[in-house]
Order: sequence, then structure tokens, then C-alpha cells
Amino acid sequence: MPFFDALRMAEEKGFDLVEVAPQARPVVCKIMDYGRYKYEQSKRDKESRKKQHVVSLKEVKMRPNIEDHDFDVKAKNAIRFLQDGDKVKVTLMFRGREIVHPHLGQQILRKLAEQVQDMATVERHPKLEGRNMIMILAPTAQKQE
Repeated sequence: MPFFDALRMAEEKGFDLVEVAPQARPVVCKIMDYGRYKYEQSKRDKESRKKQHVVSLKEVKMRPNIEDHDFDVKAKNAIRFLQDGDKVKVTLMFRGREIVHPHLGQQILRKLAEQVQDMATVERHPKLEGRNMIMILAPTAQKQE
């Protein structure tokens, strides 16, 4: 149907001529209420965004001379973040002369990686950046509901 005929028909009915598939040949148009069409499309977009999970980066900070109980608390926090489907950035902060013993930091980060190995993979191995040693853990499987 010619464009002007379709436009005239839409105006007679009190609706709008909406282009639905501009890539198709010939172009596909519908006679409908454009405001309602936009509203329904925004509802569909909003519904699809609800079903998506945005992976965020959570951080757990520790020191090289951390006590066992404190380490366990930090490990539990990391496990909780991983179960929620978030990545975990583990930062080991060195102060003063502690920086001359980076092997202590690597031991602690390796110990944490072993504790969470069933639910996470090491995305970025421990690396010294300035006075901090950083490791990134990513969840292996998505949260089961």
C-alpha cells in the first residue's frame, strides 16, 4: 500500500502510522496508538532488565600479619560475595617495611584461593602494585535458585 494512503487511513481512524520493521523490503508499518506502543515497549525492556544480574566487583582487604580468625571472617565474606555472583578483589596492604616480604602476602592470597577453589577461579593471580598485592576471584557457576 502506498505510504500516503496508509497515512490517510491512519488519520481517519485517529491512530498513528508506526514503522515496525524499517529493514524489511518493503518497509512494514502498522496503524496503532504510538503512545501505547512506546509504553508497552518500555515495559518489555524494563522486564528484561529485571532478569539480568549485573556482576559487580566486591573488595576484601587484609594485611600480611592477619590473625587466623580475622582471615576466616574475610574468607567468609569473600565466599558470600562469590555466592551472590559477584567478583571479589582481594587486596593485601603492606605498611612500612612489610613490603620487603612479598612472599608472605602471596602465601595468604594462595591460602584464600584454596579455600574458595570449589566456587571461584582466580581470574588474576596475585600481583604487587605499589604497596598493595591484588588478586581477583571470579565465581565459577551462577547462583542456583
